[in-house]
Amino acid sequence: MPRKTISPIKVYTLLPKTNCKKCGVENCMAFAVELVNMEAKLEKCSPLLEDERYKKNYSELKTMLSPPVSEVEFGKKDRRAKLGGELVMHRHELTYLNPTIIALDVTDEMSESDLMKRIKFVEDFIYIYIGKELKLDALAVRSVSNEPKKFGKIVKFVSDNTDLPLILCSLNSEVMKAGLSAIGESSPLLYAATKDNWKEMAELSLKHKCPLTVSSPNDLGTLRSLTKTLLDYGVENLVIDPGTFAGEGLSSTINALTMLRWKACNEEDKLSGFPLMGTPITAWASSDGEGQSKAWREALVAAMLIERYADILIMHSLEGWTLLPNIILRFNIYTDPRKPVSVKPGLRPIGNPNETSPVFVTSNFALTYYLVSGDIEAGKIDCYLLVADSEGISLESAVAGRKLTAKEVATIVKESGVEKMVKHRTLIIPGMAARLSGEIEDETGWKVMVGPRDSSGILKFIQEKWKEPK
Repeated sequence: MPRKTISPIKVYTLLPKTNCKKCGVENCMAFAVELVNMEAKLEKCSPLLEDERYKKNYSELKTMLSPPVSEVEFGKKDRRAKLGGELVMHRHELTYLNPTIIALDVTDEMSESDLMKRIKFVEDFIYIYIGKELKLDALAVRSVSNEPKKFGKIVKFVSDNTDLPLILCSLNSEVMKAGLSAIGESSPLLYAATKDNWKEMAELSLKHKCPLTVSSPNDLGTLRSLTKTLLDYGVENLVIDPGTFAGEGLSSTINALTMLRWKACNEEDKLSGFPLMGTPITAWASSDGEGQSKAWREALVAAMLIERYADILIMHSLEGWTLLPNIILRFNIYTDPRKPVSVKPGLRPIGNPNETSPVFVTSNFALTYYLVSGDIEAGKIDCYLLVADSEGISLESAVAGRKLTAKEVATIVKESGVEKMVKHRTLIIPGMAARLSGEIEDETGWKVMVGPRDSSGILKFIQEKWKEPK
């Protein structure tokens, strides 16, 4: 039964039905709803785990609720990377769970200084986007020399200098063996098993308890056959790579990824139900064009693969313009569409406000809040910003839908204690909330000034309209 067709009633019948609240939810029916919506873990139900009477039920629920795309982890114990675990093809059906892992490569032909430069770049890459820290996730250590000793030395150097999850890349099992010997117990992702080396790679995967990538570029038949062979051999933690062609074969790459995810989610095909690997780095293998055009091609391919279900990417370029659009794209796609991106309601002092400083009101929709606070900070305005609870909905929609009301504003004014911080009684509300001005005055007893519709006009508004109380 596809996960998205499971009803809460079916799950409820297999739960203990004791309403013990040990899971943190009021009753078993509510917990069943959360399980179906992927808002809770089955293991939160302690009676299922501890009581022998429910052992069979737990096993059945575990199977029923398992995602069609298995979840794979790799990396050191305190810094694991998760990929896969997806339930649906389209995010509006439920949500996507584990954002695409983006890894940058290093090679065993690089000097230690070049290695440290790339390691530091990945570790320090942070971009704040509507209050969230967006980062890169992993390093891929590639064997270019094809020399086991050299590869092992570089893997050890990288492992000693970063806690980032690692992907070890070589088709030579002896080279891979040397890398695994140097890395210890950090469980890297191995890339890759092919029709020529699958047995040796399977042995290494089982011995070191590492997930293994299966690769068969542009040949889904062989890819499926290899996957089945490895499963029969006992390797369960698999990632599948149908090949990434950054040039003329790009359409076949996109089709392959789409077909694999379709078969996993809609046909319950076990051989397709694994995380998908994409390698935009192949854009650099082309002999056409300069470095900048290759970086552009890599960024373009990466964006297409993120949109077409790739769970992990290996990239090369350090250019911000190749990486930043893709990590923002990833964030937007993997944000839960059922939960508006919001900030916590409350009082935010900006700059060095005093008792005569203006008091602004805005909603707790994250994008609105960061635009407003950013424009206030840019204008160097010392003020208090009251963030009212609009259930994370944008300002104009919240006002129209009565999610941001005069009562909500009155509540935040009272709970924030701003009355004790300023000697005036004037609120500046957004222009888009002008219709609430009278109601807010009635509810709060404060005078209301209607500010600009766009936060970019706040500085001019203050300069022309705000007079400090005497």
